[in-house]
Amino acid sequence: MVHNNKKPTWKLATLTIAVLASSVLTGCGDDANNHSDSDKHNQHVVVNADPFPTTYEPISSVATLITNVTVIDGIGGLVANSQILLQDGKISGLGDDLALPDEYVEIDGQGKYVTPGIIDTHSHLGVYPSPDTRSHADGNEMTSPVTAQVWSEHSVWPQDPGFQRALAGGVTSLQILPGSANLFGGRSVVLKNLPDRTVQDMKFPNAPYGIKMACGENPKRVYGKKGGPSTRMANVAGYREAWIDAAEYKAKWEQYDADFAAGKEVTAPKRDLNNETLKGVLDGDIIVHMHCYRADEMVVMMDVMQEFNYQIGSFHHAVEGYKIADKLAQNNVCSSMWADWWGFKLEAYDGIRENVAMVHQAGACAVVHSDSDIGIQRLNQEAAKAWSDGRRAGIDISKADAWSWLTANAAKSLGIFDQTGSLEIGKNADVVLWSADPFSTYAQAEKVYIDGGLAYDRLAPDSWPVSDFELGQVGQGDHK
Repeated sequence: MVHNNKKPTWKLATLTIAVLASSVLTGCGDDANNHSDSDKHNQHVVVNADPFPTTYEPISSVATLITNVTVIDGIGGLVANSQILLQDGKISGLGDDLALPDEYVEIDGQGKYVTPGIIDTHSHLGVYPSPDTRSHADGNEMTSPVTAQVWSEHSVWPQDPGFQRALAGGVTSLQILPGSANLFGGRSVVLKNLPDRTVQDMKFPNAPYGIKMACGENPKRVYGKKGGPSTRMANVAGYREAWIDAAEYKAKWEQYDADFAAGKEVTAPKRDLNNETLKGVLDGDIIVHMHCYRADEMVVMMDVMQEFNYQIGSFHHAVEGYKIADKLAQNNVCSSMWADWWGFKLEAYDGIRENVAMVHQAGACAVVHSDSDIGIQRLNQEAAKAWSDGRRAGIDISKADAWSWLTANAAKSLGIFDQTGSLEIGKNADVVLWSADPFSTYAQAEKVYIDGGLAYDRLAPDSWPVSDFELGQVGQGDHK
């Protein structure tokens, strides 16, 4: 287990199918098990949308006041010589004239900066953990182009030391995605970066699920010799066929619910895990996150989005986002991008270093992500690179606005901005105290708070969370 002061709790799992009786037996002598076949039609079958509920519990916290600090709030504000109060897991005070509790810890932030915690929208920690071996590679279910039925959380290994490394870099929340081999790769999950024994203990409360989709080279390369798709046009046909099936599945359940409500004798449709996930997208409950590099393909996918009336939350990687930034803004689609990765394959060839800044300048939702167990440790520097590249190109973006690429915009793309991603009264106290300007390569995350609890203190190594995997490792030659 990860060693911290988090106290585990046990909760009863809910049933996967909840059966609600439409009438209650009242006779004392009735045999409750003696139902006719027709009685079975008078029971309403409801699919539980959350069969693996979060068991997350915040770590203990104390009221904490950080004074004399420069506050970057994640939504465009920067205030020098300010203060922030964390209390009862929330941000309870900002600026002057705070109502202070009777007891609190005060930290002098002179020369330091406070920001919202970093949110990485694209991570494979846990599903491609360290050490990177084939036995640990659980991110791509490369058995069919459409595998919406798989859930990344069922591959997450909580012992991955990468979670602790990311925490030391100021990452407080992250989305764990399946890989990009398939047209539909499966569900993603959003985690609080408090490493624990099980993935349920890390699941971000009330965060929507996502679904990973992929366009372009990957699906056609993987399946070109397996019966297809082998071309981009077949990729698009595959998405459309899947959405048609999902729409029919959704219609069947809606008809069943309507008929039951009308008092008709009906039998519930047979469950289909693949279509349950896709139905969740069509219902607006699951957010699409789509691996896509080329501008033309992103536009096609927004056309498909319009055809089947769902919403893409974010295109990921999107190295050609700058070419269609206006269309991203018009369609309310975020673009999760690297600062400067490009050219490692042909569909990434037209990437430019000004990409993030140009997407932002067009009024679209720009996000800086990692897709790397190394890059996630320095996402503040990745954002700084993207900001400085924009400045050199004459795109004048403030540091305060640029920080939204790691926090507010990231939270919006994941559907959790109502809870985190900015320093605002009442939001979760997911906060980082930086030793210096976080856009500097010399800045370090000095203290990291998650829900107001001190999850990481760079100055107290003995308190750092350590996974069991890293404990008890013998030195070379120590074993006999």
